[in-house]
Amino acid sequence: MKDNGKVYGFTITLPEYKETIPTLWDTTKEFIKENPQYLPEDNLMQWVSDDGGASYNGCHYWSNFEVASLDFWRSEAYLKYFEHLDKKGGFFYERWGDAPVHSIAASLFLSKDKIHFFGDVGYYHVPFNNCPIDETVRAEKKCMCNPNDDFTFKGYSCTNKFFKLTNLQKPVGWEKYAD
Repeated sequence: MKDNGKVYGFTITLPEYKETIPTLWDTTKEFIKENPQYLPEDNLMQWVSDDGGASYNGCHYWSNFEVASLDFWRSEAYLKYFEHLDKKGGFFYERWGDAPVHSIAASLFLSKDKIHFFGDVGYYHVPFNNCPIDETVRAEKKCMCNPNDDFTFKGYSCTNKFFKLTNLQKPVGWEKYAD
């Protein structure tokens, strides 16, 4: 990741249960309004919001497998955002977990080219799989997963949207593994 200038990487995406984070986005919007300097123009706001930031669509990188630069978690933008959230009490009174908080922060405070999808990694965490669809990649990486179980292009996954917004090329035959 460092060699390629990446700051944050993931394997699985899906929508968060919004009922558990009812005030997270409004609190985030307050922070954005007070701190627009932390949002690069080419961020992934469109990945976390379908209406230009008015609401949160719930998309988040599943934190069960995330790789990130500690420099990002120690950055002024992230620390000030976290402090803002902490003062609002949602970590305690709601369930503002690491996944939506990390995802919103990475999507807003990083340029989209700094975020990496590990499409060449076989990973399973109940009930979702990330399995390289390309047989050659699976063999080279010694992945023992079944591509039929891959979640990447399923309807409930937010990864399709990530591919579109970042202009990533989908693997040949991806349609076979979509809903």
